[in-house]
Formats: sequence, structure tokens, C-alpha cells
Amino acid sequence: SGYRLCTMGKLPSILAKTLTSGTIGSPVLPDMSEVRSRLRDIVGASTNWSDHVQAMQERKALHTLLAKRQEDLPPRRMKDSYLEVILPLGSQPEIREKYLNVHNSVRFGRILEDLDSLGVLICYTHTKQEMQPRSPLSIVTALVDKINLCKKIIYPDRDIKFTGNVSWVGKTSMEVKMHMLQLLDGDYSPVLDATFVMVARDPENKRPAFVNPLLPESPEEEEIFKQGELNKLRRIDFSTASLLKMAPTAEERNVIHDIFLNTLDTRQEVGGVTVSFRSRKLPPNSVWMEDAKLKGLQICHPQERNIFNRIFGGFLMRKAFELAWATACSYGSSRPFIVSVDDIMFQRPVEVGSLLLLSGQVCYTENNYIQVRVHSEVYDADTREHHTTNIFHFTFISESEVPRVVPKTYGGKYPINAFLSSF
Repeated sequence: SGYRLCTMGKLPSILAKTLTSGTIGSPVLPDMSEVRSRLRDIVGASTNWSDHVQAMQERKALHTLLAKRQEDLPPRRMKDSYLEVILPLGSQPEIREKYLNVHNSVRFGRILEDLDSLGVLICYTHTKQEMQPRSPLSIVTALVDKINLCKKIIYPDRDIKFTGNVSWVGKTSMEVKMHMLQLLDGDYSPVLDATFVMVARDPENKRPAFVNPLLPESPEEEEIFKQGELNKLRRIDFSTASLLKMAPTAEERNVIHDIFLNTLDTRQEVGGVTVSFRSRKLPPNSVWMEDAKLKGLQICHPQERNIFNRIFGGFLMRKAFELAWATACSYGSSRPFIVSVDDIMFQRPVEVGSLLLLSGQVCYTENNYIQVRVHSEVYDADTREHHTTNIFHFTFISESEVPRVVPKTYGGKYPINAFLSSF
């Protein structure tokens, strides 16, 4: 089906044993509501929107707890940040409604919200200071590197377990690997793997702040840490590969040229010479890229704020995913299933009260696969300015083969790179 195997075998052995164990004799695990409650306690966030300014003012005093150098912070192990959290869809039916979609499976957008919250808590667990209930760090999601699914359907009436730990640490950033499993026939079976990158900032979320170094303890953990370093280098390379900074490769130029030739209207010829490059025709079973778009608008209410009183990154991911799913659904005329999420970049925070504009665009198709890019921006009604906040990439598989999406312009021909990198 194109779904990749989840990478259970790549976990440190000490964690893998815990992950693959069944439910018999398991301790009572915290649920997602407890995750969010812990985050509020760690930061000292207000539960009342009217008190949020005062709550943020009180965080300023935590500046004195910040480390001047990373070397001053005690190293931590992978197991120090390891967490298991339950989503009791089977044992607590009353919470199912929030997670249920019309196809009687779990809403993936809700899972994105839960992964985001858990990733932040894992990082706070890694950086926790003894005898200090409140953290001076503002830990926020910088990007979602990769989410791979190995199950098409997530059942709405069976318990889910999330697990994860910090897998790599830089000076001020942390990579978090998380896994989601669902209870099937008495055992937890893998559903997805996720890799997030979080950054630590000062109490006012203005400047970078140092985090505890990570100390691998086994050959397996050394391998995971090394992979985290490679992931960082790959992200740097990818960020420099923009069409505005670098010309397409020879392979990409050939693809672009083939697409161009296939869309020329050969009837517009005199003596074998094309009269105009502007005369274009749509190849059979194809759709112009400009006709494969959907747009949405979201008013950002206080209900969707995070512990730092900005709009919760998980909420942004959920809304972007839902627009991407709708875009893929209308394009393929059948139900699409999410395969992977790649390269979600959080470029700037979204303030409460913002008008959030979302644009979904089918940017590449191949057989049953549809890749959708979602661009989100905030609109400032006072200045009438638009600012990009996030770019999302989602890959879906449709129930039947889909038409080929065809770009008309040079700028529209570059997304093939992102699609190929997700496989």
C-alpha cells in the first residue's frame, strides 16, 4: 500500500522492551488531559484569558534560573525524558466524540494536537531542574521533521498509547521521537512514528536558551543520536535548496522540460515551428495546478491558545491537515488516507485574535498518491499586511488512481522535490 514499516526496531533496547509490552500489569498511565495540565503547571500558565498578561509578567523573574553556558547543565539520558501516555478511547467512551470522524475512525488532526503537546512535555522532562517546579524555559515547536504512518485506519474504540523521548540535543534545540500504538488483541501495535524538533527560549520567548546535553548510553542510542545529527544536516541542506537560491538539478530540469513539451499545443504550428509558447493544452486525464486549490479562514480565539498565550501549534496543524484532506478528497473524488507528514516549518507565532488564512494546493500526484502543500499566513487588519506563519506538506493515498496535476508556470514545477523526498 506504500505505507512504511514503523521503526520500532531502531529504538534503544531499554525503551523498545517497554514499548512492545502488552497491557497486563501495566501501571496507570497519564492521559492527554494530564499532559496539558502538567504543561500549565511547569510554565505557570493562567487558565483565565483575562489573567494572561499578569501570568506572563510573573515569568520574567525566572530569567535568573537560566544557564549561562550549556556546560553548566547536567547531562541527561534518553530514558530520563521517556514518557508513556494513554488515550483511553476504548476504556473511556465519553472522550471518543472529540476524536471521531464521519468514517468511524480517529481524526488525524486531533492526533497531531496530542503529539505536539506530548513533544513539548518530553522536552520539559529532559530539562527539568530539581527542586524547581516552574521552568524558566519557553519550549516551542520549531518544525515537524517527519510523521510516517503504517496503518490506514485508527480505530475510535480502542485505547491508544503514545511514547517518546528526546533523541538528539544541540545547544538550544532538541529532537523528539514519538511513537503511537493502538491496542489490538491484547497487545499494542505500531501505528505511526513522529520526529519533532523543539527549541528552547528564555521565559519571555524572546531569545534562545541552553538545554541539558544528551548522553547516549548504548550502541543503539549512539546510532539514534547520530541519526539526529544527520537529520539536522539534511534540514540545513534542504533549506538552501530553494528555487530562489539554487537552480534545479539536471534531473529536475528534464522533468520540467518534459512537462512543458507535453502541454504545448502542437496544432499552433507553421512549418514545424511553434508560433507561441503561450499556447498550452491540458494533457489527457490531467488537471491544471491552479485549479487544484482550496482556501480557508480561521479566527484565532483564546480557546486555541497554548501555555504561552499564542495559538497552539497543534491547532494550526489540525486545521492545515483538515484543509489538506479536503483538498485531496475533492481532487481525487474519493476518500484519501494520510501516509506521511513532512517539513512543517513554524516560521513565526500566531497571535490570539489573528485572522489566519490557509491555502491548500495539490502540488504533485503519482498513481494513487497526492501531495498537498498548505500555506498559512496571518492578516493584520490594521496594516493590511500578510505574513507567512507556516508551510505544511501532507502526502495522501487515494482509493483509486488520480489525475495528474500539471503546472503552467516555472514556479509551480518545483514541488516534485518535496514529494520524492518523502519516499
